[in-house]
Amino acid sequence: MKIICIGRNYAKHIEELANEKPENPVVFLKPDSAILAKKQPFFIPPFSNDIHYEVEILVKINKVGKYIDEKFAHKYYDEIGLGIDFTARDIQNQCKSKGLPWEKAKGFDGSAVIGKFQNKNELGDLNNLKFSLELNDELVQDGNTNAMLWKIDELIAYVSQFFTLKKGDIIFTGTPAGVGKVKENDLLIGKIKGQEALKVKIK
Repeated sequence: MKIICIGRNYAKHIEELANEKPENPVVFLKPDSAILAKKQPFFIPPFSNDIHYEVEILVKINKVGKYIDEKFAHKYYDEIGLGIDFTARDIQNQCKSKGLPWEKAKGFDGSAVIGKFQNKNELGDLNNLKFSLELNDELVQDGNTNAMLWKIDELIAYVSQFFTLKKGDIIFTGTPAGVGKVKENDLLIGKIKGQEALKVKIK
């Protein structure tokens, strides 16, 4: 399986990082070794002093697809989840300033937190889906998929032009504003429609 991530998909997050609004979705990959094992804490890696949380809606692909038409994209997933894309912001900024790829800032071990998945039919309108992240009981990210620049089906259609999607692949659909730094002993709790969907302790 592969982890396909979308960057700059929420306008306010683009603004908070002073990035340029892209003409097309920004796509990058994480290796499967980035997945944080279930119920394990996230250990801040020694190579970064600025690890940021980014909560995101996840889509799990249910069958093989290539060059998927947007109107058929809904047939390629049944489950929606919540995840955290941990980012070594200091390393990412260094790489970007030199025009270099920044996978090592995004794809390091443990950088992909994947919460529990739910049947999409139980969540209502996926283009108006509320989700959030709490840091030590304080709300830090409050998102809604209605603010996505590219909706889920658009993302599937776009990504499938470049990568064959396979059963079990996971798409991280982008993060809303409110990203920030984690420190030792922090507790992150992510929710979809007010219901807990993930929890991770920082070590």
